[in-house]
Formats: sequence, structure tokens, C-alpha cells
Amino acid sequence: MTLHRAYLSLGSNRDAAHHLRTAIAELRDRFGDVVVSPVYRTRAVGFDGDDFLNAAAIVRTGLDPLALNAWLHALEDAHGRDRSGPRFGDRTLDIDIVLFDEVVMDGPGHLQLPRDELRHAFVLRPLADIAPGVVVPGSGRTLAQLWAAHPDCDQVPDVVEL
Repeated sequence: MTLHRAYLSLGSNRDAAHHLRTAIAELRDRFGDVVVSPVYRTRAVGFDGDDFLNAAAIVRTGLDPLALNAWLHALEDAHGRDRSGPRFGDRTLDIDIVLFDEVVMDGPGHLQLPRDELRHAFVLRPLADIAPGVVVPGSGRTLAQLWAAHPDCDQVPDVVEL
């Protein structure tokens, strides 16, 4: 079986430490050795809400992007994720596939690889921490290069222990 490498963005702003800690444990139960970034406190983006805790993770999986996305949605749902509100809003748990090997795809649904949210510091910083040499498909640039060029790269992050 071919194992793929998936790069995930994790976030929560509702009982955030609990949901992230539990989700990381569940990722490890399902995928084994999971690389996890530091956890950062960041302001809500796209709406007025409580601060988020954000992190990134790398998993190795035999699942394809659609099956992995479905598994992650089930994990979010198990954590009480409410999808009935606006697209940008409070979250008990939000896990997105940001990169999946060198795959480039748009859809179905909101599945986009590489994920457009990679432009946000709360997604890019933790990924650059754990995978600085990974080249983002279509950009020709590594995560470290993209982070170094980001307008927020000089800001001192608020790191949170789970």
C-alpha cells in the first residue's frame, strides 16, 4: 500500500485546548506517528469571535484525499462541529487538509489542494515549523520561503501548551 503524506491545519476557539489535545490523540490512534507543530493563539479571521488555538500536523496515510477529508469531517462532527452557521465562525474543531503529497485539486465541495488558506499566518506558520522544506505545488516555493515572505513573519507568536 502506498502511504501518502498529508499536511493538516487544526484550529479551535471553543474549549480549544481540550478539543485540540483530544483530536491530536485521535490522529495518533488512527495514523500512528504524527508530527505536530507548536500551538499558537491567533485572532479569529473572517469574523468577530474568540481567539483560536491553531496547530499543524503531518500524517502518513493510505487514504486518498477524499477519504481522508471524510474521516476528518467525522472527527470534527464527533467534537460537536456545527456546520449550520456561517462558513467563518466559532469552531469546536476545524481540521483541513492543506497539502497532500504533490496533489493539486479543486473540489468536490470545499476540498482544495493546496488549500487557499495557506495564505493565512495561522495556517502557514505552524506548517513551516514542521515542514520548512516542503515545496507547495504550483508555487515552486517552500513553506519556509512562503513564511519568510509573509507580512506577519516578524510577529512574536503566543505559544500555548496543551
